[in-house]
Amino acid sequence: MNSGVPQAYEPLFSDSLAVSRRPLFRAGGKMFRAGFLLLGLLSTMLFASSALGATATVGLRSAASFSVLAGSTITNTGPTKMFGDLGLSPGSSVTGAPQVLGQTHVDDAVAIGAKNALTTAYKDAASRPSNGSAGSELAGQTFLPGVRTASSSLLLSSGSVTLDAQGDPNAVFIFRIGSTLTTESNTTVLLVNGAQACNVFWQVGSSATLGTGTRFVGTIMALASITANTGATIHGRLLAREGAVTMDTNTITTSNCPSSASGSGGGTETTTGAVVPPTGSKTTTPPRSKTTTPPGSKTTPKKTTPKRVHHHAPKRPHKPRPPARPPLPHERTPFTG
Repeated sequence: MNSGVPQAYEPLFSDSLAVSRRPLFRAGGKMFRAGFLLLGLLSTMLFASSALGATATVGLRSAASFSVLAGSTITNTGPTKMFGDLGLSPGSSVTGAPQVLGQTHVDDAVAIGAKNALTTAYKDAASRPSNGSAGSELAGQTFLPGVRTASSSLLLSSGSVTLDAQGDPNAVFIFRIGSTLTTESNTTVLLVNGAQACNVFWQVGSSATLGTGTRFVGTIMALASITANTGATIHGRLLAREGAVTMDTNTITTSNCPSSASGSGGGTETTTGAVVPPTGSKTTTPPRSKTTTPPGSKTTPKKTTPKRVHHHAPKRPHKPRPPARPPLPHERTPFTG
């Protein structure tokens, strides 16, 4: 006779019932873990594909500080101003005295190092895989980040071309041009939605020519020569590997993305727009100038706190004492003899 509780009447949470359900829980746990791992794998692949799809910047390294860098000669006409450095190597002829707010290096170690860095950057940009064609005419087009190619020449004949970063300040634009880059007079390169000049590169197979009054953006890296005609403004750099750079009344504002060690790409752009004294120079603080009030102008009097005045009672006038009263007859001392 079995005195124990029959199996049919075991409590709901008995050990035997828990044992019978363990395989189901174990199977569910394995399915949950497998699903979690699959989700993580998909997320990793998504982020990886996004990272691989982004175009990397072109590292200019020691060439990043130069507004103008040439191989043979540098020629200028009119009051050209550049906010970065000027470099020339192996040539030695700089004519026209452009205003250089940075440093000037003519066929020295710094210029040679910058030319080597330019050669490396040029070859890097030329080897990038294409994301599509730029066509032969830029006018009226809008380009998204990536590498665009032109098999021969590329022309901006009128109006403007737009570079759209779609809200990404790190978006990089690279134009690979087989032969020449030409912009006609009064044309413009526009940056929209966070695009930055320090992330725009034009790799030119021969020469580049900027028309009169052109408002250009980006770093031109030309194999041969670069010409900036009268009044053209450049927010970027003119870097010629082998030929000359010719300027005429231009303004060249160097742009940098400071988060990158190369001086370009990544981070928020900074513009070199102030004269920085060379290392080791002494700076003097100008004396404070006195301010004078021009005649006829109104001046507001300063508020002053009135001084306290202590009121003292006036002194009473001094009255002379009355003469001594003579003694009366009855008050006289009796005569004694």
